[in-house]
Amino acid sequence: MRHLLAAVFALAAATAGAQIYSNEFLSIGAGARAQAMGNSAVASTTGIYATYWNPAGLVDVDPETGLLGGFIHAEQFAGVVGYDFLAVSLPLGERGRRLGLSFVRQGTDDIPNTINLYNADGTLDYGNISSFSVADYAVLLSYAQPTQLLGGRLALGGNVKVIRRVIGEFSSAWGLGLDLAARYDGGPLRFGATLRDATGTFNAWRTDLDDRTREVLLATGNTLPDRSGSETTRPSLLPAVSYRFSLLGDRIGIAPELAAWLTFDGRRNALVSGDPVSADLNVGLEADYRGLVFLRLGADQWQRYTPLGNSAERLSARPAVGLGLRLKRAALDYAFSNPGDDNALYAHVISVEIGLRRPQAAE
Repeated sequence: MRHLLAAVFALAAATAGAQIYSNEFLSIGAGARAQAMGNSAVASTTGIYATYWNPAGLVDVDPETGLLGGFIHAEQFAGVVGYDFLAVSLPLGERGRRLGLSFVRQGTDDIPNTINLYNADGTLDYGNISSFSVADYAVLLSYAQPTQLLGGRLALGGNVKVIRRVIGEFSSAWGLGLDLAARYDGGPLRFGATLRDATGTFNAWRTDLDDRTREVLLATGNTLPDRSGSETTRPSLLPAVSYRFSLLGDRIGIAPELAAWLTFDGRRNALVSGDPVSADLNVGLEADYRGLVFLRLGADQWQRYTPLGNSAERLSARPAVGLGLRLKRAALDYAFSNPGDDNALYAHVISVEIGLRRPQAAE
């Protein structure tokens, strides 16, 4: 168990100098609808989860809706890691503008701290074991604004995000970033794009170890992390397009969506792997009956790999399926992602969205 604690500190030391996969907890996604569609949601998401995918989509919330909220909780890696997303949104005036506030947490709790497992005389004392948490937090303040551009079909939005990362009482970081977004609603045809970490998101780390912790780590052959350090999350671009086909007099809708995730922080194991640009592909399909019941399919995380004992390269992806139900201003969505993979980030995802009618709309 002592090695587990040492590994946590080693990870903190490595993170402070790394420029790739920084703040990766903000790449997991939000909402079961997006999960079921292979995280292809930048062009079509217009509800509360637009605060995560494309804040400009908030302008298309029903104008009679006042307070709008949503929540998701997921267990990752067989319940070792918890992931939570909570968001609320309110209209700002009468012109389609909206504000949003989102909270994200990914964390592992109750990690054993065995630094003091042995007493000064060398005796083993399990009563000296304490615990700590490793958690990443983010708060997103969203804004969406309709425009008169392109016939009034273009909306703009953005996020200001504050990041807090904590490794028990030993190390922590603060970060600040900015996302920019745009969405074009051409009826059945929709385009969306989100530029994440537009100016780069800078995290400043501070590590403060007591003398006992430093002594044990050095005695066990570990390198002490620097007292201070920094990491920068470089910009990434998420462009997407969707189109909705109507069948049987608009009783049935079919809406495929295609999105890309372009990163600029170095070579990644992605569909297109390059340095400094790598690209992932997200594909999804949503079918609905009268906008009430939904069936969704999707795939993402395309990767090239070579199986052991085989020289031929293969291509894999993470498939997903899901269902949805919408009644007036309430929605319940379910997704099953990574079927058959025991190492899934999360296999079963349920998310809810609830909106309240604006008081003036109820008169």
